[in-house]
Amino acid sequence: MRTKSQSSVNLKVIFTCCSILIFLIIFFARSNISSSSSKPLSETNLSREEVENQHKPKGCPTTQQCTKMPISLSDALVHYVTSNVTPQQTFDEVSVSKRVLDKKSPCNFLVFGLGHDSLMWASLNHGGRTLFIEEDKAWIETVTNKFPNLESYHVVYDTKVKNSDKLMELGRSEECTSVTDPRNSKCDLALKDFPADFYQTKWDLIMVDAPTGYHEEAPGRMSAIYTAGLLARNREDGETDVFVHDVNRPVEDEFSATFLCKGYMREQNGRLRHFTIPSHRARAGRPFCPVDVDRRR
Repeated sequence: MRTKSQSSVNLKVIFTCCSILIFLIIFFARSNISSSSSKPLSETNLSREEVENQHKPKGCPTTQQCTKMPISLSDALVHYVTSNVTPQQTFDEVSVSKRVLDKKSPCNFLVFGLGHDSLMWASLNHGGRTLFIEEDKAWIETVTNKFPNLESYHVVYDTKVKNSDKLMELGRSEECTSVTDPRNSKCDLALKDFPADFYQTKWDLIMVDAPTGYHEEAPGRMSAIYTAGLLARNREDGETDVFVHDVNRPVEDEFSATFLCKGYMREQNGRLRHFTIPSHRARAGRPFCPVDVDRRR
């Protein structure tokens, strides 16, 4: 997520648009409050203070606090507009995930990888929870010293890219196509030693953009992709949107197609794939992957 530098133009466009949108939201919110407050008191039995309080969103002590841009968003705007280092994902790739966040946020968003785009993801999910899973402890310290509000866990992977073929073969076994809590899974691909909160939260979105996977000795994303699919299937109800980046590489391509399933894929844009995986607990007997329509004919 942080290994490549690209032109800063695309991301600046995103946050310039966000700035304009936030300004319009604040403008119309103030206009509505002003309009409501100007209503004659003779039309109601409430005092002026009660009328004003009635039109404030819950949890807002004052109108100024409700219409002021959140610090997290202002930090993101300043950071990306002034930074020469931009996220690895392109404008079009980011837009795929943003469209889903626009519908679901505030929500629970799990991101494998802490990088230059982390502040953006947390800001796009403003009011929700965004958790970053990162393999590099020193990098976590670097990023969170600058942005202490980002929530991240340090984790350790025990896989290597050079063993991906063996893991793919293992993943097709019955143990790996059984849906259960990853901690109880008998599949060696399942991540079992992460913090309890990782397993207990019902994630609405999962982004797999880590761990490192561009050389043979790197941990690779085999287990991250498999576990993302298992978390989605094992939720009590509903569905989870899962995104996998760098699908131009063999591991990300093959493991996402196999364990997140081609039948669940909604879109591919550039190097990003989007899958929507339903709960398997909510419907007994659902196959690990959807049955191919062509095979049934």
